[in-house]
Amino acid sequence: MLKLKIFNMKNFLETVNECSGVVNLLYTDGSEENINKKYGIQNELLKKHRENKGCLRLSLNIPTIKDYFRIVYFTIGDC
Repeated sequence: MLKLKIFNMKNFLETVNECSGVVNLLYTDGSEENINKKYGIQNELLKKHRENKGCLRLSLNIPTIKDYFRIVYFTIGDC
């Protein structure tokens, strides 16, 4: 599991959509939902990001190691 604080949602979602496998968003009830190339869910995340004044906390489960590091590297570079 990876917990992130996203400031640049547009670039974050571009990075997610470059992943080859699933990128699961974890909800507080324990359920998961793939957000990779799921544009309806991504639009909801963009809306929440705007409502939170440009910051959104997400918990992700990324089973493919290459995709995991792609998102970690994005996060490190976005600081």
